[in-house]
Amino acid sequence: MRAIDVRHLGRERVICCWEVDGVLIDPGPESCLDTLLEALDGAEPRALLLTHIHLDHAGATGALVERFGDLPVFVHERGARHLVDPSILLDSAGRLYGDEMERLWGRVAPVPEANVRPLAGGETVAGFEVAYTPGHASHHVAYLHGDSGTVFAGDVAGVRIPPENLVLPPTPPPDIDVEAWLQSLDRVAAWAPSRLGITHFGAVEDPAAHLEIVRERLRAWADLARRLDADSFEAQIRAEVQRQAPEAAPSLLQAVPPGQQWHGLDRYWRKRDASLSSPG
Repeated sequence: MRAIDVRHLGRERVICCWEVDGVLIDPGPESCLDTLLEALDGAEPRALLLTHIHLDHAGATGALVERFGDLPVFVHERGARHLVDPSILLDSAGRLYGDEMERLWGRVAPVPEANVRPLAGGETVAGFEVAYTPGHASHHVAYLHGDSGTVFAGDVAGVRIPPENLVLPPTPPPDIDVEAWLQSLDRVAAWAPSRLGITHFGAVEDPAAHLEIVRERLRAWADLARRLDADSFEAQIRAEVQRQAPEAAPSLLQAVPPGQQWHGLDRYWRKRDASLSSPG
């Protein structure tokens, strides 16, 4: 088991792809594909497991299938169609990243439908148990590797970049759901994992304590976004990162761009308020 640092934009400890017995979990973006392939050193992966289809986690999927034609790709059923036809995904990402799309993420190639293995949660695939873990994304799943007791948790377990201990809950638009996220943290904790494997970044050896911190931080950010405007929220997060995690600050701010996080939470609050005020 290893965490492959794909060195996003040339920086260490931003995005890792996990490799376990020939299975890749979250390959990262296509802009980092050469780094990933160099680490694989000619080995052909036997399966690709996606926690979700956001480009920092899954953007290289189509390019990997082009290279390894029989590669099966496991993804939640809500995300499957967006791998086959990424036009809606790219339109949504383009609204966030604009002219930076190519530099940040590279090319996003479609995945042939024959390679896609849709998941609902509850399956066992390639030696991993699957749980549906929405909240960060409506199509998010986590994977338990039973032999090692490691849960590969994508973004549901937040972001923590060594050597610092500051935990950030990534909350970009479009489908943050705080209540669903808290339930997903309970679902991960119910596995009683011995460690967590997170994409941003590496192994977490104190999973129970870490998951509790994610719960607290998510609630705190949701409350903060309720009280502050976008600029004030961003300024407070930037200041906190610089104060509490100075050594990891460049990687943290690249993995969790502060300018995006308020917008995901604001959309959550507006949807929640609308549902509470609607009749019936």
